[in-house]
Amino acid sequence: MRGSNRLFLHSPNTLSCTKRKKANLFRKMIWLLFLLHCAAGVLSSSTQVATIYPQDPALPIGSSLTATCSVNPDHGVHAGSLYWTLNGKRLPSSTYSILSPTVLSVTLPRLSGSRQRSGDNLVCHNSGGHVLAGSCIYVGMPPEKPMDLTCWSRNTKDLTCRWAPGGQGETFIKTRYTLKYKLRWYGREKECEDYSAGEPYTCYIPRDLALFTPYEIWVEASNQLGTATSDIIYLDILDVVTTDPPTDVTVSRVGDLEDQLTVRWGTPPALKDFLFQAKYQIRYRLEESSDWKVVDDVGNQTSCRLAGLRPGTVYFVQVRCNPVGILGSRKAGIWSDWSHPTAASTPHSERLLTGSCDSKVGQQNSTLRRDLKQFFGWVRKHAYGCSGMSIKLYDQWRVWLQKSHKTRNQVLQGDKS
Repeated sequence: MRGSNRLFLHSPNTLSCTKRKKANLFRKMIWLLFLLHCAAGVLSSSTQVATIYPQDPALPIGSSLTATCSVNPDHGVHAGSLYWTLNGKRLPSSTYSILSPTVLSVTLPRLSGSRQRSGDNLVCHNSGGHVLAGSCIYVGMPPEKPMDLTCWSRNTKDLTCRWAPGGQGETFIKTRYTLKYKLRWYGREKECEDYSAGEPYTCYIPRDLALFTPYEIWVEASNQLGTATSDIIYLDILDVVTTDPPTDVTVSRVGDLEDQLTVRWGTPPALKDFLFQAKYQIRYRLEESSDWKVVDDVGNQTSCRLAGLRPGTVYFVQVRCNPVGILGSRKAGIWSDWSHPTAASTPHSERLLTGSCDSKVGQQNSTLRRDLKQFFGWVRKHAYGCSGMSIKLYDQWRVWLQKSHKTRNQVLQGDKS
């Protein structure tokens, strides 16, 4: 029997009963702690010194507000000994009204926009300056409809959207802007979460974007006075692609031609991963100038000849890229940033180094030079930029002119000797 009793005492049923008793005891302890917490809350609320009504109101600009400070009668504080402050500045007693021995009101007429986004601080004090109660006043305007929503994707990997607040953009109270998006025909609504791009009214979606499917994208603005929603834009990621600037930009001289430079660059790596066509644009400026000249007719080449430059001059050159479309699409992409400036100088003019020619010879050749100048001006006007015809004609004319100039100088020097 003793052995059987020992077996019974250690049976599974006995152990489960013990666990249930412990669980019941634990639940009773939790319930007791909850009752004590509620009692403490009731006690603290009954001993509260004062309350302000209304608490944390939101009002349109130009509104008037009457607030009351009600003192707990158990503290023996008379309303006539109280005073108000707004953002730390004491309000004049002429704005007060004693409604009862324990209630003091203050009236604020024609409120202007809040000085701080977190609201203006309205505080009730006793005669000793101690804070009895406080309230935040939010005075501003409801948001207006956000405008000019645009989006772009860098290398089809992400999406960045930017917008402008409606109207003047100033609401005087904290206004939250939320960028929302969804696949146009299916899928659930999502919210953009990364607003830390360093620019206001911008949000960044880093991943999980679908290609070949249009999106609906819009912005919602909301504050304590209302909400406003932008127009919905519809876009396919592939239609708003931009890419990195062209790489390995180099600028070099074209032999001894004193007014030409050759620009070469590499295709952005992302264009090699997708079936994008590309077009390029070049701009250049003089070293001492801030005005850029743009060459638009580069096409999809990765090199270009700049002509008509000043001899012996330093130029800064930049290149940017536009992915035109994918799989035969002709929709324009978005221009990339400009590449880092690359500098090069044109050769010095030989005519400047050898001095002026004999006046008689100059007179004899003035008509020829004028005709050639007019011809070259026509070529540059009608075939300027990076087309093969203009470069070929220009090279031929410049080489002939330079050879003619060298021969003429040699003849002049021989006559003088």
